Amino acid sequence: MAAHQFRGPSDLHLHSERSDGTQTPAEVMRSAHEHGVRTAALTDHDTTDGWAEAATAATSLGMTFLPGMEMSARYHGRSVHVLAYLIDPDDAPLRAEVTRVRSSRLDRARTMADRIARDYDLSWPDILAHTRDGATVGRPHIADALVAKGHVRDRTEAFSGILNPRGDYYVALYAPDPVTAVRLVVGAGGVPIVAHPAGRAGVLPDDVLRRMLDAGLAGFELAHRENRAEGVRTLRRLVDERALIVTGSSDYHGAGKPNLPGENTTSDDMVQRIIDTASGTAPIYS
Repeated sequence: MAAHQFRGPSDLHLHSERSDGTQTPAEVMRSAHEHGVRTAALTDHDTTDGWAEAATAATSLGMTFLPGMEMSARYHGRSVHVLAYLIDPDDAPLRAEVTRVRSSRLDRARTMADRIARDYDLSWPDILAHTRDGATVGRPHIADALVAKGHVRDRTEAFSGILNPRGDYYVALYAPDPVTAVRLVVGAGGVPIVAHPAGRAGVLPDDVLRRMLDAGLAGFELAHRENRAEGVRTLRRLVDERALIVTGSSDYHGAGKPNLPGENTTSDDMVQRIIDTASGTAPIYS
C-alpha cells in the first residue's frame, strides 16, 4: 500500500475548458467536491495543461488529484479514446504524438468551419469565442458557436445534425491507432484505460483488444452512461480472463453534457492498482 492515502468516492474522468468542458480546472474540482467526490482526475483531450490549476484547487478542498489525459486514437475511421493516468507529461514520444493530434484538431476545425460557413452564418472568430486560449479546439467548440448563433438548440442537436460524422461538413481527425496509443502511454509511465468502450459504436474487435492488451492496456471504463449492457458483458469476460482494472466515471463536461460528477465512480482497490502500476508521475495528496 502506498505511504499516502486517498479517499473515495473517486471519479477519474472529468473535462475542463482546456479541452471541451465549460468550466476552468479549478471549477471542475469544486463541482466534483460538491457532488461528494474526494479523489478526482482531470482528463482533458490530448492535453495536460490544466493539471497545476486542478491540483491546487483539489488539494485546497482536501481532495486527492490524480493527473490524467484522454488520448485520441482511431481504428478504421472510428474514434477510440484512451484514458492515460499518471503519465510523465514531458515524455518526448508521447508529447510529439499529442502535439500532432492537437495540430490536426486545429486544421480539422478550420476546415469544418469553412464548410459550414458556406451554408450557415458562422465564422472562425465565432468558434474561437467559445475556446479558451491554448485549449484543444474541437467539434464541441463549433457546436457551442452554432448554439450561440441559434442554428441548433444544444450540443446534442449539433452533433446529431450539422456535425454528424456522416454529414457533408465532417472532417476526420488524425490520431494514432489504439495499439500505438497504448504503447505511448505505457512508455510514458502511465496506465492506459479505454474510455466508454461499449458505447454506440460497439466493442472493438477481439483481435484489436488483445493486441492492445499485449501492448500494456490496463483495463476498461465499464461504468459509464454511454456503455451498452451487451458490450459490458463481453468486456467483463476479458476482464476476468486477464485480471484487468475496471473503472467507473462521469465523463463530466460542465454544461456541455448532462453527466454529473460522481454519477459513476471507481472502487478504492482499482484506484490503488492504477497508482501502484504507474511510474510516470504521482497523485497529488492533500
